[in-house]
Amino acid sequence: MAFKPQSEDESALSEINVTPLVDVMLVLVIILLVTAPLLTQSVQVKLPKTAETVADTQDQPLQLGIDAQGAITLNKNPQTDLHTLENNLKTELTKHPEIGVHLYADQAVVYAKVAEVMATVQHSGISKIAFVTMEQ
Repeated sequence: MAFKPQSEDESALSEINVTPLVDVMLVLVIILLVTAPLLTQSVQVKLPKTAETVADTQDQPLQLGIDAQGAITLNKNPQTDLHTLENNLKTELTKHPEIGVHLYADQAVVYAKVAEVMATVQHSGISKIAFVTMEQ
């Protein structure tokens, strides 16, 4: 609050007194905090009980690995060449149309080998591919 000494010219104060504004805002916040939990309406229902289920392992992504020597494995089964890999991927794609591939490549593998494997996956018709890395 601003106080001015009494002087000859009785001019009005040009400063706004914010104390009533703060008081009103605090009251509104308290009202909001009290009424908010009352506004949530819940419906009381009895949910049915079901048997426990296990995750579907059929839709798990394929694990495609490339080791440091460039050897390729599909779900831990060695693949002789890229043509065999493409045929096996097409077979898996016909079984599961929404299948994906997780690519595990050793850090010592030449990028050209990784690019060849990625192109083979694309030629087989699989569009979902993810790279798997390790945290440092």
